[in-house]
Formats: sequence, C-alpha cells, structure tokens
Amino acid sequence: MRLLHYSDIENAHDDPEVVGRLAGLVDALRDDDTLVCGTGDNIAPGVLPLVTRGEIALEFFEAVSPAVSTFGNHDFDFGADRAAELVERSPQQWLSANVYDDSERFAGVEAATIREVDGVRVGFLGVTDPTTPSANPEATQLTFTDPVVATREATRELRADGAEYVVVCSHLGRGDERLAAACEVDVILGGHVHSERVERVAGTLLTRPGTGGEVLLEVELPTLEVTRHVVADAPLDEELTARYRQRLDEAGLDTVVACVDEPIRRTEREAFRGESRVGNFVADAYRWAAERELDDSETVVGLQNSGGIRTGPALADEVTVADLVSLVPFEEPVAVLECSGSELLDTFREAADTPGFGESDWWHAHVSGARLVYDYNDDELIEAQVGGEAIDHAARYALATTEFLLHTDAEFPTLTDAKRIATLDIQYDILAEYAREVGVAPQLEGRIVRTGL
Repeated sequence: MRLLHYSDIENAHDDPEVVGRLAGLVDALRDDDTLVCGTGDNIAPGVLPLVTRGEIALEFFEAVSPAVSTFGNHDFDFGADRAAELVERSPQQWLSANVYDDSERFAGVEAATIREVDGVRVGFLGVTDPTTPSANPEATQLTFTDPVVATREATRELRADGAEYVVVCSHLGRGDERLAAACEVDVILGGHVHSERVERVAGTLLTRPGTGGEVLLEVELPTLEVTRHVVADAPLDEELTARYRQRLDEAGLDTVVACVDEPIRRTEREAFRGESRVGNFVADAYRWAAERELDDSETVVGLQNSGGIRTGPALADEVTVADLVSLVPFEEPVAVLECSGSELLDTFREAADTPGFGESDWWHAHVSGARLVYDYNDDELIEAQVGGEAIDHAARYALATTEFLLHTDAEFPTLTDAKRIATLDIQYDILAEYAREVGVAPQLEGRIVRTGL
C-alpha cells in the first residue's frame, strides 16, 4: 500500500499551475494500491477560497479523489455550517476523532475507518489542533478534545477491528511529537506547521509536506519508506488548471496597484526567520494607516504576526489586488491598540516563541517603527527601540496590528481587545491603498536581529 500525503494547500488555490500540477502528480502516481490523504487547511485560506467561501476546494478534491481527510484550523474560516456543507459535497471520507458540535462529532463524520488493500488492513483516524477555537473565531461553537485521548481510543477500536497498521491524519503541528510518544501508532501524516518533515519519533514515522502544494510525500507500507515528489516537476492537469484560471478571471481582482522592481520573496524563511522585505511591507502599511488615523502626538508601531503572512509566488513586476489579498487572505480589520512600554516589551518577547506552533527557531512577528535584538542563548530580548530610542516602560505607544490577535491568546497574549482605541479597514484593503499611494519597495533595515542561533 502507498499513501500520497498532501497538506496545507492554502493559497496554492490561487495559482492554477501549482494546483494543476499537484493534481497531475497525484494522477501520475496513483494505482490500485494507492490511497490519497489530506491533513488539513486544504479549503482555506487564499483569494479564491475567500471569494468562493471555500467552494474552490471542491474542484481540487474532485480531481485528486482523496481517500481520507481531516480538518485544519483554516478549514473553518467560513464558519462551521459552511465547513459542514463542504464536507457533505466533497468526495473523500472526512475523519475526526476530537472535533465535536455539541455532543455529536462535527458534521457527522467518523473518528476512524479501515481501508484494505491487497489483504492489508490499515486504520486511519483524524485529529485537529485543540487550540483552533482560540485561533479561529469561526470555530468557537465547536469543541476540540485532547487529541492524545481521542487517538488512544480510536486506535484501540481500530486494532480490535483488525487494523495491522494505524495511520493518523493530524493537523497538530508540533503536537505530533506528543502524539507519537503517547500513542501506539505507526504513521502520523502531519500538517499545520509549514516546514517539511520526515523523521521517526518513538518508533513512529512522522511526515509533513510543507505548505502551498509544492511537495507531495509518498509513504510505502509496510516498509515506511518515504519518497519526496516536487510538484513543479509534475505533469499538468490541464482541465483543472483551466477551471481555476476561469475562476480567477471571474473574481475580478486583477487591478494593478503598484510595480515592483526587485521581486519580494514569500517563502517560509521570509515569514518565520526574522526580518524580511515582505514582512516590512505589511507592517509598514499598518503603521502608515494608523498614523493617518491618529493625531501626531501618538508614537505608532506596526506589527504583523508571521503566521498571518501566507507563502506563495514572489511579488514581482505588476502587483495586483489579488496578489495582496493572497498575502493576508483574511477578512480581518487592522486594529490600533494603546499599550504601555512594558506591555509593548512583553509583546516583543512573545515574538520569540509561540508554544505548540512552528519550529523552535521561528520568529513570530514583523515590525515597523521598531528595532529588536533577541538573544536565543539566554532567551532574552536584549534591546528594543521605537523611533530610535529605548522603550520607556511608563510611556504610551500605539500599536497597529491585525484584529485576529485580539481574539486569541495563542500568539501574543499581551494584546487584548480592551486596549483597542481604533479599528481601521480590512488588512488587504490597507495593503492595496498603501501600495497605490506609497508603492511597494521595502528594504531590509536591521529591524530584527537574532543572535545565538
């Protein structure tokens, strides 16, 4: 039996060729002994997912015909009712052992299932990050139970039903290590964290293909050998590609707002490894919009959480509204908060690590109007300036950031709605207005310095 593992398609839905080649690769590799598995965030986010409220994903699902899928946190971006509707209309079997709506499993899905290929019985189950409601306001009506407890229970039932192998479709990110150590399963097909992974933990194979539909992983059972397939080298599903291009044309987001002389990269490195040109652009736009809203007496800092910047093709040549929507594809406004110097320092310290999400050396913020130096050897923020001066603990500062951070304590718990003093336009609308009036020419300026890595 072979498993083809994809995850976190996200804004690959906005690139017809990428999604077309991913579907073409699945088709080229598929045979009677193959099961296709998705591990979350394959409905949203992205421009087309936003415009179609997730319906575009059905085109992809029909093309690749997954056997099983589980939910990612962004699969609830358009509300639980819409997610349930998309589950009903999609061809695969959805699995979730730890997501409930009241006392029933969400959307009536099963916790686990057994598939048999050539006489080999393999059990599959699904689990999702239990912090999803704190990170996604659209999922607050749902209950997410402990994935370890849910996996143990589902595994016992699968083994009792004759499963020779147990495969977990997981959207836990760094929680996969805990799951592997606590549960007797053979494979964890992971997602949520956007870096690739193929390794053994406590005797369990852990895989993760990364984000954006760029890699497909092939897992062989029973050998547990893993083959990495690069999607860019794959044949093109021309029919699916044509349908996606038509959808983009119909969206009407092709207005050019600026031109870029030097391409602005949007990889995982630019999002999570400290200062980047794309991060500076977004944080600068927030700060610019807030300064126009407030009087001149306010000292404004811009902040964008790294997880809110979506990876994808570089911003190059003519930049359109669609390009900027794909960069931050969420219908969230920018909020302006009033913080003390002490609170601002706490916020900057929180950028060094977000427990349970990402790699240990990831940095979780992009800033404008500030300069930060963080020492990873001592886990200490050793320098923090705003406007070229050290932060005054007792002074008041304005902070412009996405409203999303006020609804979750998973990333920057210091930031709360009680500190809000103004609400601005939707994130991507601010980026578009900033691009039109100021341009898109960010540079690296030494805003974030990380030592001890």
